[in-house]
Amino acid sequence: MSKKSNAGKKLGFWAATSLVVGSMIGSGIFSLPIALAEFGGISLFGWLIAAAGAFTIAKIMIFLSKIIPTTGGPYAYSRAGFGDLLGFLIGWGYWLSIMTTNAALVMTIISYLGVFFPVLVEKTLLGLAVGMAILWVITTINSYSLKAAGKTQVVATALKLIPLIIITIGGLFFINFAHFSPLNISGQSSFQAITVTTAYCLFAFLGLEAATIPAGSIKSPEKTVPRATLLGTVFVTVIYMLSSFSLFGILPPEEVANTVSPFADAAAKIWGANAMYFVAAGACISALGTLNGWVLMQGQMALGVAKDGLFPKAFAQVNKNLSPTFGIIVSSIIATALVLLNQSKGLSGIYRYMVLLTTVLNLVAYIFSIGAFALFAVERKFNLKPTYTNITLATVAFGFSIWMIIGSGETAVMAGFIGLMAGVPVYIWNKRKR
Repeated sequence: MSKKSNAGKKLGFWAATSLVVGSMIGSGIFSLPIALAEFGGISLFGWLIAAAGAFTIAKIMIFLSKIIPTTGGPYAYSRAGFGDLLGFLIGWGYWLSIMTTNAALVMTIISYLGVFFPVLVEKTLLGLAVGMAILWVITTINSYSLKAAGKTQVVATALKLIPLIIITIGGLFFINFAHFSPLNISGQSSFQAITVTTAYCLFAFLGLEAATIPAGSIKSPEKTVPRATLLGTVFVTVIYMLSSFSLFGILPPEEVANTVSPFADAAAKIWGANAMYFVAAGACISALGTLNGWVLMQGQMALGVAKDGLFPKAFAQVNKNLSPTFGIIVSSIIATALVLLNQSKGLSGIYRYMVLLTTVLNLVAYIFSIGAFALFAVERKFNLKPTYTNITLATVAFGFSIWMIIGSGETAVMAGFIGLMAGVPVYIWNKRKR
């Protein structure tokens, strides 16, 4: 097959940008305000600091994507800087976080559909059957064609933004500034409150590196990936800040803390009770779009690691439409098992736990990517130099990431460490096979 025909099947700029935006804007923005409400208006500072930290990390990812435009993102950067074993562990941890996130997303979708079809929540087995059907429809689309998956992501991203934008703009005309006083209602110091809220808010920015993972499947990745990452991060930051400001301006913190659907309640307060169904539909579409993006990336992550010989060879195979079918299917089988094994914990319990666990696993990948960037600069590799700007950028990003790991709590840190170490036997087995 010619390079020209293959290029036509790769992801373009808008598909890559949609992957970044769609991976960040998921179900989190619709439910995260509930966790932030106990802190009050000071949580807006959490959004600001999380955004600044995300921009710093995104800047480093942009640099790295230009000099290492290969599939795998943080895995590829970590391996280039620190070798096979550490690269494998980063790839393994990131792959694990994608599958556990997908398992949680499936259960989240069931709960959103329950607004329209309560029987899905009342009868657990029926709800799980519908959730599994949704997961495997999306898996089939991604398994068939990379291009089809990219088009699906563009459409899903556009649809998920509609309710957020409408509530954000509409809410600006109903702001009650009394809801922001006192600023900190948590009973903790301002520093503690900002630390915790920033850790929560950072979860909503995970996925900023989304375009770097399938880099080998993107047209002109050295140009497209940086542009998509920058535009996607800027756009999402604006949406997050304005939507949160509008929400807390419409509803008082105590009301947000005692609801399961804050944006739906805000819509009902502005336009009437029926508006909640519109927002619930938007939240469902948002979760579906996010699930599509992460299903796409679960195959691409395994593909990148397998191409370097660190995963079994089957994960490196792609079909005629450039889709890593085997990796996508195996990943979704594992996600299905996770859903079935964890159903007794309840939707909200799984979601809260996954927020912190996924954040920790992603931060480990970010930290070693930042380390690789600093190492390349110090060793003057890939035309990088130890300039004041580069060293400052790496130092700030590294310090922010460590701070956020501490803010995630020891339970999530311990679980993340155990998950990473569980990959060591896989590495040894595959190395022996090689």
